[in-house]
Amino acid sequence: MAYQNSSYKGDEIYKINATGDCVVGDEVSFERAKFSGSWRKPKFSGFELIQGKIIKDSYGADKQQHTFTIELGDGSKILIKGRNLYSNGTYRKAWEDESQRHEVLDEKHARGDFARAARADRVNNPLWGF
Repeated sequence: MAYQNSSYKGDEIYKINATGDCVVGDEVSFERAKFSGSWRKPKFSGFELIQGKIIKDSYGADKQQHTFTIELGDGSKILIKGRNLYSNGTYRKAWEDESQRHEVLDEKHARGDFARAARADRVNNPLWGF
């Protein structure tokens, strides 16, 4: 099967497009590509639907890669990079109080701005921090 693009566009429960801006507390739904075969010769085998609640996020120290921890319905947890979470579109449920979500979103953006500035300092001043 040749790689395809996901056709998932949310549903009646997960109807708000949150692609590119998920936060802790969001209950999200997205499709993730599945592959079979070896690591060297992977074969696209379709998509799996992932639904869960974002319980944690962080920015990596070296490259500021955004990573999310998602708790699935069965209680298990997965780690997923932001670029992979957003790659096929991500949809979320509405919060009971959307103004609370905006507060969390503002805090997330502030952390991202700080992480990007810190990385820029390290890249421009390689001796910084030694």
